[in-house]
Amino acid sequence: MKFYATLAPGLEDVAAEEVRRLGGDVTEIRVGKGRLFFEGSRKLIDRINRYSRTLERLNVLLYRGTFSGLDDIYSAVKNLEFDFLNGKSFAIRSMRSGTHNFTSIDVARVAGQAVIDSFQESYGKRLKVNLNNPDVIIRAEVVENEFFVGIDTTGDDALHRRWWRVYNHPAHLNATIACSMLKIAGWNPKKSLIDPMCGSGTIPIEAALMGRNVPNKRSFAYENLCQITKNDSEKISSIRMELYGTEKFRKHLEGATLNAESAGVADTITFSLGDATELSGSYDIIATNPPYGLRIWKKSAIRLLYEKFAIAAKKCMNDRLVLITAEYRIFEECAERVGLELIHDRFVKYGGLLTKILLYSLS
Repeated sequence: MKFYATLAPGLEDVAAEEVRRLGGDVTEIRVGKGRLFFEGSRKLIDRINRYSRTLERLNVLLYRGTFSGLDDIYSAVKNLEFDFLNGKSFAIRSMRSGTHNFTSIDVARVAGQAVIDSFQESYGKRLKVNLNNPDVIIRAEVVENEFFVGIDTTGDDALHRRWWRVYNHPAHLNATIACSMLKIAGWNPKKSLIDPMCGSGTIPIEAALMGRNVPNKRSFAYENLCQITKNDSEKISSIRMELYGTEKFRKHLEGATLNAESAGVADTITFSLGDATELSGSYDIIATNPPYGLRIWKKSAIRLLYEKFAIAAKKCMNDRLVLITAEYRIFEECAERVGLELIHDRFVKYGGLLTKILLYSLS
């Protein structure tokens, strides 16, 4: 089977390595575009949806080609076979990126009509459309001059919307980015880890789930479409880990504890009140998502925070410091002044902002 997956742009290589580990044969990496194309068996549908930490959505690829206008989109979709929709309702979810003389709503309208006409012509039946709760979601996506059609196996809630989140920090980190940061830093369950600005606990919680190999515990769109035996060859581990999270505000710390309890890893993480600029102790990996943008509106406040945190982090890190921020220039200046060595950086598009993941070691 052919698949394509979407993810946070900038992390394609990290996600590709995960797909390979899960059994997929990666055929194309769209660097900076947040897309992977790969092939594999039907079992990948369950395996990736339940065990991927870095992808946001998995689609079965039905069509990929170039186009000139909406007529081409209609023709491409109408020529596809939709026997899998027999007895089921469907909805089109569309996306458009680039400059065109039509909207994503137009793409959905044209593609939806083509699906209906194709099925009517083949089976003499009219399909049922259910925009709110369809049995099957078909993705019709336009990217520049390319057009993609796929069966959404994940569902309207993308994989980054973790099942365990019961408390939402106003600026919580996307869980797939958190996991990618841990992979970039080379974290493994034998290494101690702290997030000194943990917010709702995303980084240590995801580390605990990764370390124990806990699958994604939610329902998926493919379950309405076909029966796929769940692959439980990857057993949940009981490994003990040194995971810590500190947070300056008690409300968020309590929320992080609730999230950890929901995830079933509260016994693995030590949460405490604390100021990242006064960090103490010794940790192999420091991983965090410091405030930036709307979370601190004064540049001077960001600079002061980053300067003090960089000093504290240098004293406490044994191996690596990894962080993500849109104010990367400020942190780079602060880190250089205190003697941290930048060993890797990459841009990641996140929440409408161009952010940067920075990885440091002791110089």
